[in-house]
Amino acid sequence: MVTQQQVAGGIFRTGFNDRRTQLFENLWPLPGGISYNSYVVVDQKCALIDAMHTLAGGPFIESVEAILEGRKLDYLVINHMEPDHSGEIEQVLHLWPEAKIVGNKRTFSILEAYFGRKDNLVEVGDGEVISLGGRTLQFFLTPWVHWPETMMTFETTTGTLFSGDVFGMFGATEGGVFDDQVVIERYQSEARRYFSNVVGKYSNMVQKAIEKLKPLPIKAICPLHGLVWRADPARIVGLYDRWSSYAADNAAVVIYGSIYGYTAQMADHIAYLLAGAGVKDIRVYDSSKTHLSYLIDEIWRCRGVVLGSCAYNTQMFPAMAHLTTELEHIGLKNRLLGLFGTFSWNGGGVRNLGIFAQNIGWEMVSDPVEIQGAPTPEKLAPCAALASAMAARLR
Repeated sequence: MVTQQQVAGGIFRTGFNDRRTQLFENLWPLPGGISYNSYVVVDQKCALIDAMHTLAGGPFIESVEAILEGRKLDYLVINHMEPDHSGEIEQVLHLWPEAKIVGNKRTFSILEAYFGRKDNLVEVGDGEVISLGGRTLQFFLTPWVHWPETMMTFETTTGTLFSGDVFGMFGATEGGVFDDQVVIERYQSEARRYFSNVVGKYSNMVQKAIEKLKPLPIKAICPLHGLVWRADPARIVGLYDRWSSYAADNAAVVIYGSIYGYTAQMADHIAYLLAGAGVKDIRVYDSSKTHLSYLIDEIWRCRGVVLGSCAYNTQMFPAMAHLTTELEHIGLKNRLLGLFGTFSWNGGGVRNLGIFAQNIGWEMVSDPVEIQGAPTPEKLAPCAALASAMAARLR
């Protein structure tokens, strides 16, 4: 079902909840679904801000028609060309063939690649404006958050920012679509998981975008996924600012890869020692059981990261190898790191975790702890130094 809500005078959201798709980008689990938003600005001239996923289909077009009430569509503004926000472009232009397509130079190269469109284009640069009559759209280029063509559109009269994927979140909306209609804490963890997995690699560009937006008198933020922020837009900006500056809670997450349970025993022992040393916020995860996206989210949340792996064919346990590869790709910074693991005959798990540590550049709080065979009280004794050092740095 596609619904419409008025965001401000002459500005409307048209939204669609998808609770059937299991993986976002065919990668990230969606236990709570996901929402897709587009926006219509109605004035002497009318503009559609971004299209919609093809899953919305006919109901999306009908929704835009209902908002326009017989007016023609003058502009299609493309803040982001990713297919989940451009899938319905062809349908929009079929119904309103005279609509001018507004974007930047990089927008149009991707538009041509997807749809072969090269005509009726209006290229805009940073800070340029288009008047709709009583309202004015101002454009801000925010490349690489998280595609090269991404930009944001600001309606100057109402102070409404159409932010693209930035300030979005996982999760379908559940009744309320505005921040003042819901309990924000219900959505905040999925906002962080969305950021850490989809946008987090480009944190430095998010910081640049936030800096560029600071002079704007923003009264509402309209992202392409999730809630519309009309009561407290500074809240979601503050969260994105915190996450993209790599700030974290003084918490510890212990993640391990284990075949026969010996490395798991070490993980529990280290967590016990951390608690004894005064760390109250601790999470422990089995890398083979918990999806990668939740592990990345927890590492983004926690300042202390303790990783453990058994040896597997002289390498890391595969799920841990996957996690460390993704962490290097994302480039998360400013974390404290502890390493541990077990082996039976030749090792490899801790050795390769050490290579990861060199590549990622996080601060190692102590020497790695590695045990051959089954853990015993004597073999586990060096874990105390790791836990003590991590707790001290978190304090």
